[in-house]
Amino acid sequence: MRRQEITQGWTLQVQGEKERIPAQVPGSVYYDLLRTGRMEDPFWRDNEDEALKWMEKDFVYETRFTPESGLFDTDEIRLCFDGLDTIADIYLNGCLLGRADNMHRAWAYSVTGMLLRGENSLRIYFHSPVKYIRERYAECVTMGSEHCMDGFPQIRKAHCMFGWDWGPRLPDAGIWKNVFLQGVEKGRLESVYVTQEHEEQKVTLYIRTEIASAGETQEDRAKAQELSYRVTVTDPQGNVRTEEDSPECLVITQPLLWWPNGYGEQNLYGICVQLMDGSREVDRWEKRIGLRTMTVHREKDVYGESFAHEVNGVQIFAMGADYIPEDNIFGRITGERTRKLLEQCRAANYNCIRVWGGGFYPHDDFYDACDELGLVVWQDLMFACAVYELTEDFDKNIRAEIRDNVRRLRHHASLGLWCGNNEMEMFVDEGQWVNTLKQKADYIKMYEYIIPQVLKEEDPQTFYWPASPSSGGSFDAPNDPDRGDVHYWEVWHGDKPFSEYRKYYFRYASEFGFQSFPCLKTVEAFTLPEDRNIFSYVMDKHQRNDAANGKIMKYLYQTFLYPTDFDTLLYASQLLQGEAIKYGVEHFRRNRGRCMGAVYWQLNDCWPVASWSSIDYYGRWKALHYYAKRFFAPILLSCREEGMMTQNTNVNAQPFQMEKSVTFNVSNETPEDKVVRVVWAVRDRFGGILQKEETELSVPTLSSVWMEKRELPDMKIREEYISYDLFEDDRWVSGSTVILTLPRFFRYEDPQLTVESGDGEVIVRAKAYAKSVEIRNRNENLVLEDNYFDMNAGERRVKVVCGEIKDLTVRSVFDIR
Repeated sequence: MRRQEITQGWTLQVQGEKERIPAQVPGSVYYDLLRTGRMEDPFWRDNEDEALKWMEKDFVYETRFTPESGLFDTDEIRLCFDGLDTIADIYLNGCLLGRADNMHRAWAYSVTGMLLRGENSLRIYFHSPVKYIRERYAECVTMGSEHCMDGFPQIRKAHCMFGWDWGPRLPDAGIWKNVFLQGVEKGRLESVYVTQEHEEQKVTLYIRTEIASAGETQEDRAKAQELSYRVTVTDPQGNVRTEEDSPECLVITQPLLWWPNGYGEQNLYGICVQLMDGSREVDRWEKRIGLRTMTVHREKDVYGESFAHEVNGVQIFAMGADYIPEDNIFGRITGERTRKLLEQCRAANYNCIRVWGGGFYPHDDFYDACDELGLVVWQDLMFACAVYELTEDFDKNIRAEIRDNVRRLRHHASLGLWCGNNEMEMFVDEGQWVNTLKQKADYIKMYEYIIPQVLKEEDPQTFYWPASPSSGGSFDAPNDPDRGDVHYWEVWHGDKPFSEYRKYYFRYASEFGFQSFPCLKTVEAFTLPEDRNIFSYVMDKHQRNDAANGKIMKYLYQTFLYPTDFDTLLYASQLLQGEAIKYGVEHFRRNRGRCMGAVYWQLNDCWPVASWSSIDYYGRWKALHYYAKRFFAPILLSCREEGMMTQNTNVNAQPFQMEKSVTFNVSNETPEDKVVRVVWAVRDRFGGILQKEETELSVPTLSSVWMEKRELPDMKIREEYISYDLFEDDRWVSGSTVILTLPRFFRYEDPQLTVESGDGEVIVRAKAYAKSVEIRNRNENLVLEDNYFDMNAGERRVKVVCGEIKDLTVRSVFDIR
């Protein structure tokens, strides 16, 4: 197989203009306009509004190229596009090859006989996505998320480009993936599918190939039938084994299994399928696979029905977050950037990540990294918060889209499941966005017939789930807390207190979240000084959830004192976010077995914005990501407290008997039994110990063990707090503190925090109890072993992972005033 990339010499011309500017391929219109100075940063202040106007226009990409001579020695030459965004007419030497109409698909055209041996012209005319959806919406009303532009379901393009409750309305366009010529000799590997059968100490790999001929004549097909294939497997130690003559299966003895992060090694085998014409290779498919079984365990029980990832027969507790595109300008999403983001997930003890259905099917780099890092991928198909009109053309289009992406991704060890859509079963069931009975019927046809049919043909070994949330489909209580997966938003959208989480024991929480502002340095990247008030016009432009800034202030009132400066308010909002998600996750983990998943909304941002993310657009860790590292720790000591937050937060209520108690729990999400030591103490606000207890505890593998409730009726809740720590041997593993009043009522003593650095460490000293200690440098780009932690009076040493260790400052909840 010969391949020639077509990446050089591209120009971009805007409709109605004579000028052609240099274009980068792969890339996009916005990317090229920014690179050449034609457009200002759309993320700066309210520049988004001007940037959107560009998308009222059409665009022409054009290049001239000379094919390599060897291509003409092949039997067929194909012009291939891995991704075109989105409505595009493709011309070769002035002849229309065809029209692309789906960003999520690959497109290929046979150009044998059309390609000149000399210079050729390639022209791609992109139609305005904004005009396109406007015209289609006028013809047929299909509705979706109110945060998006009307008509966005009419185009197979990343929905979030048209806006979301965390994203801008910047529907980019262009050649967003590779363009290349492909020379085919006799035939090519159209598809390779490797399935696994696991038995005691052996795994059988079954190889299914689909060979496409070079041409459509009977003679062409006869030539393709003469081809055979060879399979080479390389194990994780580098041992190589090759099977000739088109083997249908291979047996691997003493297999080295692939496991999610925290449960074992991420062993990967190389597999290469070579298409052979005698002794000559004409094509190859080369990937890495993991030997594992992967499904979702569902079983009726006393609570309803279980729902858990099961890997190699082991049910794991899913710990992770929901992923959205890393940039609204997709040309800036690089393999290096993606890898770094996913490494931050593993650093925070994730074992799972959900690819949300309103964005895109990520690049191969994403899944390669998940394979290596042990992150089980919940893969939504790209349908979200919208209703679609199912026509014959739309049916063909989405079948091709799903087939393309399933064939590209199905070999990955990390692929945990396919999911039909995001939130549509739930909302369609409620009648939201639905205009006709046909549209409701179309929902069932798409997600319970068409998509399962394609998946049965292309990837029957991978579990399919019709929607998120769902109880299994057919509008059967899709957000049932006792079955399937749940999206829970009463904390945040419903204004419920954090303690509301404890009323539910979801089988798998695949979305729940709480917003915060990014840090000051990130805010400075899109504002002027006069904008730095959370109720300013610019701050509201970078807050896409209606009235959410006021919502943050409402929760702030319930929790902390009023911050008297902007920077402190940003800090307080991040602590709110961390505490909210901690409250939920620790409760879910304490109920392991009944609940088997805590995947919070959301991991990352696509631009600088106030949102639910734990890592902001620039890669800065918010407080929540440090909290996640602690509440997703393989061995977790958590505390179920009873106090003011769980009973009555009204200080003027009629006097009542408040229960003051703590109940500790140890969660062991490791493959080994553990013997641990739990030490807890009641302390005064200076950190002095008033009461202390120590307990040794045996915690079986993959379990959650409760300790005995301890009543504390005499505790002075405004002046005293509880510290708790878990040790394995003499090594500190987990711990925190808890207060039984609201933080705003606690009489914090000034801890007189100091900070210094040396030998790759940061040393913090406190003279009194300090809650949520934040360490930062001037650029706010430090990544530390831990941050936003509680500490007793004394010294805490924290290792530096990356970032400049200078101009350090430190603060705590005492400073929120």
